[in-house]
Amino acid sequence: MYKILTLNNISPLGLEKFPQADYQVSDQEPEPDAIILRSFKMHEMEIPNSLKAVGRAGAGVNNIPLEKMSAAGIPVFNAPGANANAVKELVIASLFLAARKLGEAIEYTNGLEGDDAELAKAVEAGKKKFAGYELPGKTIGVIGLGAIGRMVANTCIDLGMKVVGFDPGLTVDGAWQLSADVQRANSVDQILPNVDFLTVHVPLLDVTRNLINAENVDKMRSNAVVVNLARGGIINDEAVCDALDKGSLGTYITDFPNNRTKQSPKVIGLPHLGASTGEAEDNCAIMVANQVREYLETGNVVNSVNFPNVTMPRGSEHRLVVCNANVPNMVGQISTVMAEANLNIHDMINQSRGDIAYTIVDVDSEIPQSVVDTIKQLDGIMIARIV
Repeated sequence: MYKILTLNNISPLGLEKFPQADYQVSDQEPEPDAIILRSFKMHEMEIPNSLKAVGRAGAGVNNIPLEKMSAAGIPVFNAPGANANAVKELVIASLFLAARKLGEAIEYTNGLEGDDAELAKAVEAGKKKFAGYELPGKTIGVIGLGAIGRMVANTCIDLGMKVVGFDPGLTVDGAWQLSADVQRANSVDQILPNVDFLTVHVPLLDVTRNLINAENVDKMRSNAVVVNLARGGIINDEAVCDALDKGSLGTYITDFPNNRTKQSPKVIGLPHLGASTGEAEDNCAIMVANQVREYLETGNVVNSVNFPNVTMPRGSEHRLVVCNANVPNMVGQISTVMAEANLNIHDMINQSRGDIAYTIVDVDSEIPQSVVDTIKQLDGIMIARIV
């Protein structure tokens, strides 16, 4: 019986992926095999010795101590792309909010007083204050062409916009999913002077922190719109708000408002709505539940942010999985222990990612616990378990 600890409210459609006959799911489980969470901050949490996997029902993993998980041989899974449509739709909505001055127009209308005739007169008199512009022919820069960025880029092309994208890590598969009409930029600075809109879709890392900052925001057009539905910290709010205040930038739409952004009338602040749809929550929970279950039951690793992706069809009923430091001769040592126990290897796969290596071994006969215990004693071994 596997035990799953939930640290947030998780979609029932996701939790249904854990069969009741084999899984116990609870928000009060002291010795869980896996943790499923959304926004709960694990950094100060004591990690149970029983823990084998962590699943984040979303894309970002800033709330999870990845280094601590990696050191303990615990893979962290996420759900890349599961909330992509929800975020894409809010980006597109943000473009219309800015282009048609919808927020200001709604505020104006809600503030009108008088009878219906007076309201109608005020509406007609005031509407010229909110004349906007249409999106076809306008240029948007998309920084980050992962699942969300690609959907945004392709939708903007469909709306008749020109799209310039930048992502130094764009994969071949990712490129195939992009419209051929998306232009490629070689740097952020190449994008900034040439766009009417800018949207960012990258994780918050040291290299992406303050990606738009005091040094480069002034390169943008004075009426340009900046959209950040990715992560707070990617955009330097102080620099962008200063640019707005002095008239060198048009509008800033952020899903991560703070006291500085609230001071500027040209900021549209949203309460972190990017992935806040029922469909996105369901999709993320289903995706990560399937991945955690796959890891617990077969040892296969799919969509881990700290482990290599490693999958191998079962070649026998007897499987051992091992996580170890990525140093020479680890596979040799593991194989030697198994050979000394007269275990014949049916199939094996080993992959590495940074400082971590992960091995799946199928053998032709039952694996004694003593073999697992011996492998665990090898220098550099983080985990070894039979699945």
